[in-house]
Amino acid sequence: MSDSLRIERDRRIAYITLDKPDDKVNILDKSLIEGFGTVLDSVEKDDSIDTLVFISAKEGNFIAGADINMFDTFTETEEFEAFIKNATDLLDRIEQFPKPVIAAINGSCVGGGLELILACHARIATDDSSTKFSLPEVKLGLLPGAGGTQRLPRLVGLPSALDIMLTGKNVFPRQAKKMGLIDDLTHKHGLRQAAEWMAGKLKKDGAISRKLSLTNKALTHSPLRSVAFSQAEKQVMKSTRGNYPAPLKILESARAGLTKTRDKGFETERRLFSRLAFTPESAALRSLFFAMQGAKKNPFKEKAAEVRKIGILGAGLMGSGIADVSSKAGLQVVLKDRDIESAMKGYHSVEDDLRKKIKKRIISKFDSDAQMERITPTSNYGHLRGVPVIIEAVFEELDIKHQVLNESMSMSPDAIFASNTSSIPISDIAKKAEHPENVIGMHYFSPVQKMPLLEIIKTKQTSAEAIGTAYEIGLKQGKTVIVVHDGPGFYTTRILAPFIHEAMLLLGEGASVESIDSAMKDFGFPVGPVALIDEVGIDVAAHVSATLAPMFRERGAEPGNTAQKIHDAGYLGRKNKKGFYRYDKAGKGKKKVNEDIYAFFGGSERKKIDKTQIQQRMSSVMVNEAMLCLEEHILDSARDGDLGAVLGLGFPPFLGGPFHYTDQIGVEQLLEQLNKLESAHGNRFKAAGILQEYLKSGRKFRDEA
Repeated sequence: MSDSLRIERDRRIAYITLDKPDDKVNILDKSLIEGFGTVLDSVEKDDSIDTLVFISAKEGNFIAGADINMFDTFTETEEFEAFIKNATDLLDRIEQFPKPVIAAINGSCVGGGLELILACHARIATDDSSTKFSLPEVKLGLLPGAGGTQRLPRLVGLPSALDIMLTGKNVFPRQAKKMGLIDDLTHKHGLRQAAEWMAGKLKKDGAISRKLSLTNKALTHSPLRSVAFSQAEKQVMKSTRGNYPAPLKILESARAGLTKTRDKGFETERRLFSRLAFTPESAALRSLFFAMQGAKKNPFKEKAAEVRKIGILGAGLMGSGIADVSSKAGLQVVLKDRDIESAMKGYHSVEDDLRKKIKKRIISKFDSDAQMERITPTSNYGHLRGVPVIIEAVFEELDIKHQVLNESMSMSPDAIFASNTSSIPISDIAKKAEHPENVIGMHYFSPVQKMPLLEIIKTKQTSAEAIGTAYEIGLKQGKTVIVVHDGPGFYTTRILAPFIHEAMLLLGEGASVESIDSAMKDFGFPVGPVALIDEVGIDVAAHVSATLAPMFRERGAEPGNTAQKIHDAGYLGRKNKKGFYRYDKAGKGKKKVNEDIYAFFGGSERKKIDKTQIQQRMSSVMVNEAMLCLEEHILDSARDGDLGAVLGLGFPPFLGGPFHYTDQIGVEQLLEQLNKLESAHGNRFKAAGILQEYLKSGRKFRDEA
């Protein structure tokens, strides 16, 4: 039997406890799969056992999916497909096991873990906030390859199954119960008793009676399912622009499962899964996954102080968002603004967000109340007395940041002071600090609750204690954390600035707003660069442009001031409903361009610029800036550069980030592209010196991530 499995007999029930040694979570690997087979052999022969129950000993985790590292051990699709068949044969055996098999789930049940419980005869889950279900394989460029595309549509109906498989989103306990994914819910301390009750029910009734609604049944088991597949395919193509092969293969596999024989459905799933595992898109997405896993380990953890309470200065959009993720993580939060009305507005913003989650049955009223009790809105600096970490989220003006630093330090002189600035050098902020070693950057992205990245910025004076503590707070908040060195724009804002500037130049050359945004969405960005300016704010774009202008000007690349002119004319973007796009009634539905904006770019007459040219110019200028950041030691690793670009700025995930992308297309091709662009458009495309170094040495960025 596997070291990860323990068997315990209680009356006529065998509890199989999943508990992978020396790991916080259970992962389906080769040894665990083999262990399941041994357990089934033992239980099947034992006449003293009537029922088998799978349960986990891990706090907040049932099974966290398959061991993705295994995928890189295979070099041929046929070999990989044979391995997958072993796993699916095991789940088939569970499904057809002569004794009832129950899954008793507390915590995350993800990927292969969900596919395991789908093969069980009954499923009980706790209503704990840690319990959630998902099939996130699509985020790795894969499909659920152990029966997920076959069993899930039959269990919950095709529409719900496609929604789960095509998005990789989390399904929470009450949602799971409602759709039929889970048969019953219980409190986490009553899980074994509930499993015992379910064992008795199965012994009495033989099986759980489950029925799909008439609509769900028609869309799953009648010719009407073609409508569901057709609509799903249209949505996939609209959202992915054809850049991701996995969603279409999920549809193909699910269709085979519902229209062909059972064996043919499973064979189709295995074949498609094995092919996807060897695509460049999956390789890039898995590379990001491993990078994110690596970033979960705080390299400064030994120096980190234990923090239970933080202060937040500024209760606006960013401040209230930071308060939300911090209080959710169990931290006590002092939310301060210039007056109590502003502080309460931020407090109620968090409350409104939680109310929506209650309505969607994602969290309970009890959990919401407990979280709100951890937030103290105030206008009084006295509430910050003794608080060990203070995060400021005030206006992007150096004088204001100096003011709040001094005022907060008077209450808590030894506190770590973290700035949420997106562009002001942290060393400039630290100049007014009595303890500059305690000043650090914690750059969050909006909306804080949804954006996964936290960019920590350290100066030459920042202490390891400050870095480690900020990193640990970010991990608690559920963020993927990167640490970069101080400099104008740090990393993410620095590589975004030339990207936005290039869009402005293209507009000045006569390109239309739609053509630029459409070209870059086709390239793989989730939001077009011009729409992004509206989202972050034209005022912010103007400020960033001014802050980074000296650096770009020194390199012979004139940054321009068009964004400032547009801002001076009263344009802020979405925040005041006046930007590159229209946000009035005429702009409802499909976004419409605000034609008045063209007055800043030579007039309303637009001309066609080749899509490939737009994509090459926009992508190359961002990738090259990332290379310069590594060359100038703003970045410590290519890994952090890829994470920052993808998770913070939306660089196409299927390309893996600027450095993975460069490895993929080859340094030589990127250099050739940059040299041509430099000849045509000037110094802003001058290739980073590091590219020549890597070309000569033959090194890969992934080898030094």
